[in-house]
Amino acid sequence: MALQAAGELEELPHPVSRRLQLLLDELTSMTTDALGGVDDESSEADLIDQVALLERLRGAVSAAQAATVVRFARARVERQLALDVHPRDVSRGIAEEIGLACRLSPTIAARRLSSARAWWFDLPQTYAALAAGSLSEQTAEAVVTETRHLDGTTRRDVDARLADADLAGAGVREAAALARRYAYEADREAYVARGRYERRHRRVGLRPAPDTMSVLSGYLPVEQGVACLAALRRHTDGVVASGDERTRGQIMADTLVERLTGQATASDVSFKVQIVMPGELAADPHSSRTATITGAGPLPGPLAHAVVDASNGVKRWRIVRATLAGHVVGLEPRRRRFTGPLGDLITVRDQTCREPFCGAPVRHLDHVTRYTDGGETTLANGRGLCARHNLVREQPGWTATVVHDGLGHHAHTVRTTTPTGHVYTGRAPDPP
Repeated sequence: MALQAAGELEELPHPVSRRLQLLLDELTSMTTDALGGVDDESSEADLIDQVALLERLRGAVSAAQAATVVRFARARVERQLALDVHPRDVSRGIAEEIGLACRLSPTIAARRLSSARAWWFDLPQTYAALAAGSLSEQTAEAVVTETRHLDGTTRRDVDARLADADLAGAGVREAAALARRYAYEADREAYVARGRYERRHRRVGLRPAPDTMSVLSGYLPVEQGVACLAALRRHTDGVVASGDERTRGQIMADTLVERLTGQATASDVSFKVQIVMPGELAADPHSSRTATITGAGPLPGPLAHAVVDASNGVKRWRIVRATLAGHVVGLEPRRRRFTGPLGDLITVRDQTCREPFCGAPVRHLDHVTRYTDGGETTLANGRGLCARHNLVREQPGWTATVVHDGLGHHAHTVRTTTPTGHVYTGRAPDPP
């Protein structure tokens, strides 16, 4: 969980920043009036006009933000070069700091930075249409995606053709299809090479979904994806014919789990899954308290017990002690790395990357005060980070400080300071 950036409400020193704050204040007052039911005698037609203008304003704001992002990235790289930063580390930390400012994960911020650079340097016509509000941000991003394999000169040629085609009247899919066609016509070999190169990025991912579910996805070459789905469908046809009462979707989902894990049935989860329950819920399955699946999120108490009871896999129980406020605590002898029960405890406490707005899975257990600076290997000085944030905190200007150790009434809280002096505070999520 992230708290408000320190100094956010203080007076802004730059005149452009002050103008933007005034614009934000005006928009906020309009929102307050709307929520308060203030009647300005707008007709339905007037309201639709306002909706359309606000949508154009969103495009213009996206363009202004993109220009500012590019300027910030350029200034940061110039400063890193002046400081003789190793070439490997030049540009590192830029997307992370943009993500904090935009309240986004660094991955999404990196995409925004990539799009901003593309509009600014290679797609000037698309950028101009976005700035004028005649093109939506989604459409402008589709142009970036469909032309990303082209060199700058060819990309600008495609951009000019798209401007002549007047994308303002096209939907996102139509614009993307047109950009794809022009990109192919501009450089057929590069388009084919792009398809071959993309196959190297095949991968599998997992993300949480509502109602205690998750989405397992595979980014595969098209023929492999089709083959996987066809195999599941053929198997499902046979199971349905045998009289199975499950729906086709349920059979396909269960078969996918069984074939990937080697389990006899999908419910026999035998891989390590951490489910954290408060003592009250562990003793009473009908308690109103919730459990937490580490890294995934909350799980209603009855469902948590159902998951544990239905599985034929190995089950191990471990008692995790907490403060009166419910925050997990523990002790471990001094050592260099967060391993064993202490490492598990930090992972259970933090759930996901502790940098504000990130939410990526924990990949590294980090010393808030570096071990080389005398930091102890304790629960209070440890936190879970994703790979990106663990690397970026080693860059010049990034510091982290423990504000609350989590051993009292306050959750474990860490304050991060970026190279620009902006401060962001993040605390461990509330326990179940």
